[in-house]
Amino acid sequence: MSMRRVVCGISGGVDSAVSALLLKKKGFDVVGLFMKNWDIRDERGKCSVDEDREDAEFVCRTVGVPLYEVDFVKQYWNEVFSDLVKDYENGVTPNPDILCNRHIKFNHFVHHAETKLGADAIATGHYARTSAGYDLDRIDPDVGVSLLCAKDEEKDQTFFLSQIPQWALQKSIFPLGDLLKHQVKEIATEAGMERIARKKESMGICFIGSRNFHSFIEEYIEPKEGNFLDVETGAVVGTHKGSHYWTLGQRCHLPGFRAAYFVCEIRPDTQDILVAPGTGHPALFTDSFLSGPGHWIQGPPNAANPDSAFHAQFRFQHRHRLIACSGVGNDAGGYSISLERPMRAVTPGQYAVFYRDNTCLGSARIVQLGQTLFDRNVKDTVVFPKDLS
Repeated sequence: MSMRRVVCGISGGVDSAVSALLLKKKGFDVVGLFMKNWDIRDERGKCSVDEDREDAEFVCRTVGVPLYEVDFVKQYWNEVFSDLVKDYENGVTPNPDILCNRHIKFNHFVHHAETKLGADAIATGHYARTSAGYDLDRIDPDVGVSLLCAKDEEKDQTFFLSQIPQWALQKSIFPLGDLLKHQVKEIATEAGMERIARKKESMGICFIGSRNFHSFIEEYIEPKEGNFLDVETGAVVGTHKGSHYWTLGQRCHLPGFRAAYFVCEIRPDTQDILVAPGTGHPALFTDSFLSGPGHWIQGPPNAANPDSAFHAQFRFQHRHRLIACSGVGNDAGGYSISLERPMRAVTPGQYAVFYRDNTCLGSARIVQLGQTLFDRNVKDTVVFPKDLS
């Protein structure tokens, strides 16, 4: 294999560190690139970017590769964060991780790596695989590249890559796709990066960090008081400071009631939030929804007959177990999706991600739910597996 330059995203964490190490061992000309996407400090005057940059510098010194930095703060604000704020104001729950991958890492990052650093390809520490692997020379542009699930099923991140454009995927390498997480940590430790291997894994929305979500979001959206309404009786059972604080399926701690209440519908126009008594209440379950246009990584799953329904497996949270579904195009340019069985708290604003034979086909944004079981007068509490919750 000829010497190719691969620009590897270095975050300061163990996954990107081992990705860079593996690429170098395979003979690539590896360059590290640290992205700065957020620059606002928390209430303690702390910005995690500073610590992550120091760790990224340590990683690249240890691996023996140069490190550069790029500032995507403006792009992140305009293309990810601004949309997130609008979504919360409109009563839907966004997924900034999917948007960050689509707009920042696999768009601006790729262009910067190519034009400024002479990259032949880019690499990240995502747990995923492609049909090309490390050998980008064997890619047929007319056929494209498939996005394959990682060997480590628990860490698989194809869900978050489900909006990646094909042109960027053809230039991407995922060195961790065939490894388990514990193996990644062992490799880092053996290479002298034990403190990186022991570093606490980042969870949740990156720019919020350790802060409480409610205190964070009220810096950007003005509180608007509203009522919690019992979905069965219509009675007011409590009040809240704004529908943007809540998402479907979330528990509401309402004093004075024996049963726990959970959000089953958000009405941002009136600031009313409908809540259902009990975590398995029928109002929390649906087996159909409408999506926006599909983003298909390697072409629509029903390309041979666009007027027919496609069949695939579905999830809208990356840790949920896959369930069977079917979808058919609708007049709005999106899809009408039917699920094999009802799921709890399917959430508008999230992405319906579709799979077939260990391959991520792509995704479409959930825009409107179908009837709930409560709408159909199903009165019994639903028993559901925890991994479908």
